[in-house]
Amino acid sequence: MDIFKKLDTSKTDLGKFRKAVHGYMTFPKLEGEIAPEMYFNGKKVLTWSLNNYLNLANNPEVRKADADAALEFGMAYPMGARMMSGQTKYHEELEQKLADFVQKESGFLLNYGYQGMVSIIDALVDRKDVIVYDSDSHACILDGSRLHMGKRFVFQHNDMQSLDKQLAHATKYIETSGGGILVITEGVFGMEGDLGNLKAITDFKDKYEFRLLVDDAHGFGTMGANGRGTGEHYGVQEKVDVYFGTFAKAMAGIGGFVASKTEIIHYLQYNLRSQIFAKALPMPMVKGALKRLELLESKTELREQLWSVVRALQKGLKEKGFNIGVTESPVTPVFFDGDATLVIAITKDLRENYGIFCSAVVYPVIPKGKIMLRLIPTAGHTLEHVERTIAAFSVVAEKLKNNAYAAV
Repeated sequence: MDIFKKLDTSKTDLGKFRKAVHGYMTFPKLEGEIAPEMYFNGKKVLTWSLNNYLNLANNPEVRKADADAALEFGMAYPMGARMMSGQTKYHEELEQKLADFVQKESGFLLNYGYQGMVSIIDALVDRKDVIVYDSDSHACILDGSRLHMGKRFVFQHNDMQSLDKQLAHATKYIETSGGGILVITEGVFGMEGDLGNLKAITDFKDKYEFRLLVDDAHGFGTMGANGRGTGEHYGVQEKVDVYFGTFAKAMAGIGGFVASKTEIIHYLQYNLRSQIFAKALPMPMVKGALKRLELLESKTELREQLWSVVRALQKGLKEKGFNIGVTESPVTPVFFDGDATLVIAITKDLRENYGIFCSAVVYPVIPKGKIMLRLIPTAGHTLEHVERTIAAFSVVAEKLKNNAYAAV
């Protein structure tokens, strides 16, 4: 059979809506300067869909650093993979500064967060080892775990009794396999905004022997007293054995990093296939990331502004009766009962009639029968933006109450 005959978009969970939503709900084009207000289909909209947490994307100092590096080095330098010909002192400088910031001994740059996490998992375990991971883990963790040739156990999302049970199974298994245990979770779960219970997870180290890998993509730069992440928030950063962060969120860039003990980083440098067989990050991205990290550390008012907006938005939505789940982070979900038809109607109403642009999430990302609008506050948003958004959502609430979207 020709494999192309099986590739029918209309039969996939998301693809079956393609004709109705492509270019609008999926693959939309936001245009203009990266900012809270951009243009969609020629109209100015207040956007809550960019992971630009600290508003660094168009920071003048950041843009200058990016431009200066592009002018000095171009986009090609350094040529080649890091191991062969792509090493520079700036890559090493960025790695050490990142490691110092998250309170680890050493760090290693990753070209992309997704590929990096897949490769980290692949490198850390062999067929004798066991992976134990949270059921709500990001796709990069799931895909990395699927590469694992040995056993893997999943614990129910943030359920410590379930984790205890799976760790007991894993411990029994390695008694005969001779391997070890790698526990994987997220610091901030990017869809619903709740936190991985790192304190409770690390407490299990008194009962079981395992190493902990934390994907802190949404926590790096936003969580903790100094923005060092979810481990700092819980006061257990030193118990996180391998820390992963991305530049795609708070740093408003491309790439990521992994940080750990020096000997573990040395091992990863020689075993991460996604980096060994890929060209090094171009210099503008490296120099730009150095400037972003500098501002992330020094401009504490950016994180303060972010959290001011977060608290106002989440408080306002809850007061209007909206279900925002159990988020403890800037990620702000708004849950409804319904199907894709309803979420399309609500989203179009918000965009076309109230100039509010936020992302819609449906099954298979969240359970069937549930829909979600996902809002991402940033340090660039203002309290006036929050007020406009709450007012628009209040109208939506009234329309839902009156079943107004049923006829759409």
